[in-house]
Amino acid sequence: MKILLKKLAGLTLAGTMMVSAAQADTIRIALAETPSDELAAFFVALDRAKADGLDYEWTAFADEELAIQAVLSGQMDIGFGTPYAAMQRSKAPIRIIFQLSKLVFFPVTTMEFNSLKDLDGKPILLHSRGGGTDSIANVIEEREGITFGERSYVPGSANRVVALLAGQANATIIDLSNKNKIVAEAGDRFHALPMFEVKASDEALFANLDWIKENEDDVELFVRALASVWQDMAADPTIISRETDPNGPIGQLPAEVLAGLDAFYTEAVAGGLYDPNGGGRAAAEADLDWYSRAGQIEGDISTLNTEDFWYFGPLDAVAK
Repeated sequence: MKILLKKLAGLTLAGTMMVSAAQADTIRIALAETPSDELAAFFVALDRAKADGLDYEWTAFADEELAIQAVLSGQMDIGFGTPYAAMQRSKAPIRIIFQLSKLVFFPVTTMEFNSLKDLDGKPILLHSRGGGTDSIANVIEEREGITFGERSYVPGSANRVVALLAGQANATIIDLSNKNKIVAEAGDRFHALPMFEVKASDEALFANLDWIKENEDDVELFVRALASVWQDMAADPTIISRETDPNGPIGQLPAEVLAGLDAFYTEAVAGGLYDPNGGGRAAAEADLDWYSRAGQIEGDISTLNTEDFWYFGPLDAVAK
């Protein structure tokens, strides 16, 4: 494996692309949002990978769709998201290599709604067009026989909580931690509706298969770092706060966010948000079922091949 320079690109403003002088051997990572508590574990993995010689830079895009397009265009090497629809539409051989998190999300509404069926025709606030919460909304429509009203998009569960508290929305889909926060803070105004279990991927890492094979050693190093953090976190969620670099992008977040990292990851691990083994074949099968139901994968599911969407080489190498 090449000996790579160690460099971390600076924090970008939401929706603003970082302009940098990328070096030839630098892995360019497209984040689907700006650094937050939800990304702390990922940045710990980046620090571990950097310590082993990985050179990278990251860019925070405004949403998942832009991150996907950046990888499709070759502007970025690795992206965040679940780009199943893009995989089928694009001629580029995009493949997922690691499941970062599962779709453990909850419909949260004002008290006027008591069931998912009550949301028929009502506006809903989601993360991004074509992303995980969009797919959840699609499956809710299919299973409950309803049709949501206007869909609006605000990246970040915490930002959607702010919108609810400000009276800018009456219904959204948010993660476990923020569901618990809003119910604890304003349980007289908001509650979580009963929701069916979901095992599919919410966030995953993906890249062009040709690029993956050309950079197999670096990709394996990166996946190994991710797997080590996910496994350590399953055993002790406080590892994330203890390994967070105080001078890095997560370390620069507000003190109250940093103070809540242990609670955030303890809740997330207990809630089944992370697979210590990076998802692999079980996640790929769950994804095909889920995203087919969500309308983001076309065709008879029995004819679909997981290897048309995932590349298992790096995870298999790490497992050995």
